[in-house]
Amino acid sequence: MPRPATGPLAAPSALDERAPAVVAVLATPVGPLHAAAIDEGIVGLELRTTDEAFAASLWARTRRRLIPASDPAASPAACAHLGLLEREVGEHLAGTREAFDLPLALEGVGEWDRRVLEGVRTIPCGSTASYGEVARRIGRPGAARAVGGAVGRNPIGLLIPCHRVIAGDGTLGGYGGSWFGSREELLGLKERLLELEGVEPPPRSPVRR
Repeated sequence: MPRPATGPLAAPSALDERAPAVVAVLATPVGPLHAAAIDEGIVGLELRTTDEAFAASLWARTRRRLIPASDPAASPAACAHLGLLEREVGEHLAGTREAFDLPLALEGVGEWDRRVLEGVRTIPCGSTASYGEVARRIGRPGAARAVGGAVGRNPIGLLIPCHRVIAGDGTLGGYGGSWFGSREELLGLKERLLELEGVEPPPRSPVRR
């Protein structure tokens, strides 16, 4: 069962009349997974973060009040999304599920980032694509650097599989955007996710001095 996030989840929102996002932390083989859902679907998903940092990033992007899934006021629809997320992520990491059926809510995401992330979603499980290839898929060849920026801002990790995006020279670049951890730890997580999908991780990109 998911545990509720324990940090100070409620952000000041006296003027906000939208339904709150429902937040939970799921235990997975690759570490705790912070997840948030609204009635429309999953609105946030991060590994390598804290309750406080996850709450802050969600508030900055969605301006929604945040409550734990254990709160009696939590939306049944949002809680159902979190329950399905726990099952599908478990199946995926166990190697029995390739694609997710969960609805996603890219709330607070700009048009360019949304376009890039939709392109990333087309990368099948068990394969990789370079930033340049993603740029070509969305009709913007030559925009590899801008694609990389959007990938680094991905608010729904794993379900939007940015771990499948690699550098143009075939090496393994950065991962996790603002997630906590050293470069080596985050690349190790990216390698682990690829290995769970049956992909031999490419060599790591050299550190730029």
